[in-house]
Amino acid sequence: MLVFVSSYQARVVKSVDTADLKSADHKTVVPVRFRPRAPSFCHLFAYMTLPRFSFAALFISGILICHLALAKPLPGDHLTISSPNQVWLGDLDAMVKRRIIRVLVPYNKTLYFLDKGGQQRGLMYDMMTEFEKELNAKYAKKNLRLHFIFIPTTRNQLIPSLIAGRGDIIAANFTVTPEREAQVDFSTPLAKGVKEVIVSSAKGPVLNKLDDLSGKMVFVNPTSSYYQSLKQVNTDFAKEKLAPINIKEAPGIFETDDILEMVQAGLVQITVSDLYLAQFWKNIFPNIQIHEDLVIRSGGDIAFAFRKKSPQLKLALDAFTYNHKIGTSFGNQKLQTYLKTVKWVKAATNPQEIEKFNSMASIFQQYGDQYKIDWLLMTAQGYQESRLDQNVKSRVGAVGVMQLMPATGKELKVGDIHNLNNNINGGVKYVRYLIEKYFVNEPMTELDKVLFAFAAYNAGPSKIQQMRLEAAKRGLDPNVWFDNVERVVADRIGSETVQYVSNIYKYSVAYKLVREMPAKQ
Repeated sequence: MLVFVSSYQARVVKSVDTADLKSADHKTVVPVRFRPRAPSFCHLFAYMTLPRFSFAALFISGILICHLALAKPLPGDHLTISSPNQVWLGDLDAMVKRRIIRVLVPYNKTLYFLDKGGQQRGLMYDMMTEFEKELNAKYAKKNLRLHFIFIPTTRNQLIPSLIAGRGDIIAANFTVTPEREAQVDFSTPLAKGVKEVIVSSAKGPVLNKLDDLSGKMVFVNPTSSYYQSLKQVNTDFAKEKLAPINIKEAPGIFETDDILEMVQAGLVQITVSDLYLAQFWKNIFPNIQIHEDLVIRSGGDIAFAFRKKSPQLKLALDAFTYNHKIGTSFGNQKLQTYLKTVKWVKAATNPQEIEKFNSMASIFQQYGDQYKIDWLLMTAQGYQESRLDQNVKSRVGAVGVMQLMPATGKELKVGDIHNLNNNINGGVKYVRYLIEKYFVNEPMTELDKVLFAFAAYNAGPSKIQQMRLEAAKRGLDPNVWFDNVERVVADRIGSETVQYVSNIYKYSVAYKLVREMPAKQ
């Protein structure tokens, strides 16, 4: 929850007028997919000798190397990176010669992330740094070492980036499928015989057999293997003359753990997960129901991927994977390392919360239309701030659904913020003010303008503007929140603001799904 002190709110909100906000040409905000720009190697954070950080932020394209390009080199150690999007091909011998191996990783709560302080962490980070140690034990010469760069990459760009020569290894909990094998090669499996199973919320529909999925909505990332598996189930359903599964595409930035988190909170009723991942997250998401007998793909293998015609890299990866896969003491210990609790989203779509949502929907719609902001996003912010409870008052005096300070309400000229209508008016008006003041002319999507305004609402606009400048210096896109500026915020400010924006977005997606859902599902 964000609370602005009175003096700050009075300063930044001064002279905001509704007519001014209505005069600009605004478009309705709708969720879109994010396509983070590939980070620049020359802006990698560069403490090559320090332990690397935590898997929460897919740090600006690897975090290890730019300093080597910019700092004074060690004797005989001439390492340079000539282009932010350098294309390199070849097998392990070429990688050893240039002393760089680039690992393409998705950013999520288990595989790779950054946290405050800029340190890398995550299951794939730990595994690949161990692989780096083994390769250096074999290939390093004096002070000439191999260095691994971790490049944050969305799932739909993992294979294209690998094939194009902008990465050397995909470390992404990647299921081996015929479609993928046609494009890339795979190592010895990290996990064998993996089952893709149905996972539902505690209050979801009764599911005793696969046929019970007929006509139900299942929420998955369209770039995952789960999507193809569900399409195959629908092919089988068609033969049996059953209604198909309603495969609902999650935003491209959502990883399996993001969706399981939404299932835990009841925001989504049904999804798909690898069985071992579902069992892993069950430890901290106790409300998810794992249907081990509802298998949509069995016998799957999880493996590292690399370019075809790379026999040397395959040999090295196979040997490493055999001794470090899930099931070994190393693999199991690393898996358990990342069982940690964070401020997860809550049950915004249970019947009691939906009743509150419905009771306030017309007010949010009114001011969403007035200030040209997606009203579902604003409702989601209200839920994040107060769980849509007008009676909430913070210890520092923030009031109501939107947790406004009285001085802010006065400066916004919306009337008594203890009144529900005025409170929501003030919250939406303030977000529009932030957009107008800081982001309206920036080359951002309409959605990103609102996301940045939420971040500013939480952390203060000056801090967010500083984080955008730093993102640009690090080779990230200063106009994209997810997978870009949010990484810098996690590093420099901490996880609270990142989680704040993430939760709001997830709530808005859930509200949208509820409104699209048939009366009986």
